Amino acid sequence: MPSESWTDAQNDLIVADYFAMLADDLSGRPYNKAEHRRALLPLLNGRSEGSVEFKHQNISAVLKGLGEGWIPGYKPAFNFQMSLVDAVARWLALNPAWLGRSPDMNRAAGLQEDAAIWIGPPPTLSNHPPPQELEQMLHIARKFDVAGRDERNRALGRAGEERVLTLERTSLRQAGRDDLARKVRWVSEEDGDGAGYDIASFSPGGQARLIEVKTTNGWERTPFHITRNELAVADERRSEWLLFRLWNFSREPRAFELYPPLDAHVTLTATAFVAGFH
Repeated sequence: MPSESWTDAQNDLIVADYFAMLADDLSGRPYNKAEHRRALLPLLNGRSEGSVEFKHQNISAVLKGLGEGWIPGYKPAFNFQMSLVDAVARWLALNPAWLGRSPDMNRAAGLQEDAAIWIGPPPTLSNHPPPQELEQMLHIARKFDVAGRDERNRALGRAGEERVLTLERTSLRQAGRDDLARKVRWVSEEDGDGAGYDIASFSPGGQARLIEVKTTNGWERTPFHITRNELAVADERRSEWLLFRLWNFSREPRAFELYPPLDAHVTLTATAFVAGFH
């Protein structure tokens, strides 16, 4: 019988197997979960199929905390040991191309660039997960600086902005405002990142919409970075500025919108300081 705790070697084996299935899943290639489990069993010192399946659910939970997509058939299961998080981190360190992959390569088969995006309510105290689960997810996100990783992933950020640009133009055309749709600008692409927002759009009534886009492949509570300049513009132009949060981007993009003041919705934590001389 196996010992209760998984060894690092066993964790590394099952994590590698999970990512092999996830790669197939994201690319639309067929794979068989039962075959994967049975192939693993002889390498895991007599563990049961149920134990392996539950460990796969634990890995889904780790990936959720890391702001990454997971295999839909393995619902995230929490209260896992940090040694499993370390095993996932080791795999990612050995396979850096995984986090740097092009967003277009991840998309589910048939997903269209101009497809409608589901826009729902933002996360609130009334719809948060159980406290222990939430704390475990946020602990992982902080430890591995998931917000910083998404911020540095320019391919992901650019793809998200492009989707929102298309969405804004399409929505205005559908509202009979082709004149406004033609005026929508991708400001961060045309002018650079200094404006404090990414897209200059309009409501069907002609009101300005200054949209800052934040994109992640993770779940809706994945932390994100926001700059001092973006916060300043949000405060100065409260009636026009909004944050458009795209999540689950690699599979079926979903979104919510946040309006100033942002500290009514999120906790703002200083992560860097400017050091000046006395």
